[in-house]
Amino acid sequence: MSGKIETAFAPPIGTVGGAAMFDHGAWDALLATHVSIPAIGPTRVAYGAFPAADRGVLADYLARLQRQGIAGLGWAEQFAFWINLYNAQTVAVVLDHYPVASIRDIALGGSLRAVVSGGPWQAKLMTVTGVRLSLDDIEHAILRRMYRDPRLHYAINCASLGCPSLRRSAFTGANLEAQLQASAREFINSPHGVRFDADRLVLSGIFDWYRKDFGGTDRAVIEHLASHAEAPLRERLLGADCAAGHQYDWALNDVL
Repeated sequence: MSGKIETAFAPPIGTVGGAAMFDHGAWDALLATHVSIPAIGPTRVAYGAFPAADRGVLADYLARLQRQGIAGLGWAEQFAFWINLYNAQTVAVVLDHYPVASIRDIALGGSLRAVVSGGPWQAKLMTVTGVRLSLDDIEHAILRRMYRDPRLHYAINCASLGCPSLRRSAFTGANLEAQLQASAREFINSPHGVRFDADRLVLSGIFDWYRKDFGGTDRAVIEHLASHAEAPLRERLLGADCAAGHQYDWALNDVL
């Protein structure tokens, strides 16, 4: 299946590509309306306050993404397309099963592992250019394998408090670099991304699960973090040898 995905969705060589753009205005408006920034911690989504009309807007947006696909889009526009599709589909899944305490409580199947561990990530929920896709397909077979930018982990959101924040605006090709940089800085400089307990470095589980994407070694991970960290965190990171522990909160990123 991965070979079929690579053939269908391989991005253009280079970061420029075509001039075509996808209109993410509907998703942008939904994010601005339903995502809030609390005083402490990641952004929250008001799942319980989503009116039927906005659920319809989300469904129409997802249908349009799948119907149009990435044909004619340049590299950055395609990258933004996949991030937005992943995030919008994740919100739709939660809305379809709300209320839930965690996205892991939404077991949609896909394999024995999915049944045991829960979560909707392996279910084939989308069809783009005739290819059925799961959230895992977008994350692992498309974004991680084809785009190879570790900052993607700060852009996609799994509806959990341990995850990097869901942005209050859609990703776009024109703003992609600035948005990826801002997402990386926000997460790495937040306690749920990187923190010191006294002299003990504790990192998000993302840096353990996807260690290879961040360079594969303790030093490479720390240097990646330091490149986005602000002082004095940057100096403390550069003086650390490795993480002493990892953390992740799977509670739903619902409003307080």
